[in-house]
Amino acid sequence: MNFLNIPSISLIYVLGLTACSGSSSTETRLVAKSIAADNIGNYVCALLSDGTVRCWGTILPPTRSLVPATVPSISNATAIASNGVHSCAVLSGGTVPCWGGNAEGVLGNSSADASSVPLTVAGITDATAVSTSLSHTCVRLGDGTIQCWGADYGQFDSVTTPYSSAPATVSGITNAVDVAAGEFSACTLLNDGTAQCWGRNGNAYGGLGNGSAADSSIPVTVSGITNANAIGSGPTDTCVLLSDGAVKCCGKNVRGELGNGSTTYGSVPVAVSGITNAVAVSAGSSHTCAVLSNGPIQCWGYNSFGQLGNGTTTDSSVPVTVSGITNAVAVTAGGSNTCAVLSGGSVQCWGDNSSGELGNGSTPNSSVPVTVTGF
Repeated sequence: MNFLNIPSISLIYVLGLTACSGSSSTETRLVAKSIAADNIGNYVCALLSDGTVRCWGTILPPTRSLVPATVPSISNATAIASNGVHSCAVLSGGTVPCWGGNAEGVLGNSSADASSVPLTVAGITDATAVSTSLSHTCVRLGDGTIQCWGADYGQFDSVTTPYSSAPATVSGITNAVDVAAGEFSACTLLNDGTAQCWGRNGNAYGGLGNGSAADSSIPVTVSGITNANAIGSGPTDTCVLLSDGAVKCCGKNVRGELGNGSTTYGSVPVAVSGITNAVAVSAGSSHTCAVLSNGPIQCWGYNSFGQLGNGTTTDSSVPVTVSGITNAVAVTAGGSNTCAVLSGGSVQCWGDNSSGELGNGSTPNSSVPVTVTGF
């Protein structure tokens, strides 16, 4: 559940390199530009100012890093996406390397073998955005089309084959501006401000947002959305950032992840309570977070691991403010953790840390933000 700022949506950039003072020579440090923790959430990646990628947490167990480690052979990335199984990047030339687990062909290289180093996805040469989920990967191409690969729950317009280890084009979409892969579904933002989704419908909770509980193997229009700026997709819910700063969500709502003060599911988008100035949104496994225009972050939904960041482990069906953050530029909601990029390029995370996903060299959980080492 990609980054909206989710692992492939609405990347918000921080100014280049920062000079360190107190020395006769000018030293630079690398800063984070964007961050990605999909809705499995035990592996987090950051895109740095020099086009390299650093990741932390657990991928391909038992491999684990409690602090950020540089991904080999990537030096010109423009976008990233990550989850607890595999990760992908878009390079400046439009190719897409992926690494990690490869069950059901999620690495897109016509193989089922896992890889600890990035492997180039076959046939992709003009990607502009990428989003990963537990079961599949999707990219937006330069011509406005969408291609996906991995497990097929209707994301590829067909459920006749169990999976595709090579990219398949999603039918009927020619004007996409971005893409968000949910666990068993996918969504896209179109250039006219509307949104479409396809695949499983949030386990009958209405995550496709079209007023139905039925799955769809072809894209369906999300009801009532005409001015979307970004879209994020979790396992059973979808959230849309509107051009006026409001956020609307639909789908499963057992933990309050729709943010409207209830726990009743909704098959059409409902307004998140009190948010009128959001600039980025990210849908995690059962919680959602938004960056507001003046730099704070608000989150809502499941909170048993402290992933709402307000110093408690109590769920909230309305947005609560993340403690101590006033200058965020990007946020990514994972499975049970959340991370943010701050205006100076540093990174903070909070929530579940059992796999090292807070990136601070330890494993205790934290219900308030902690600083990730090395940024």
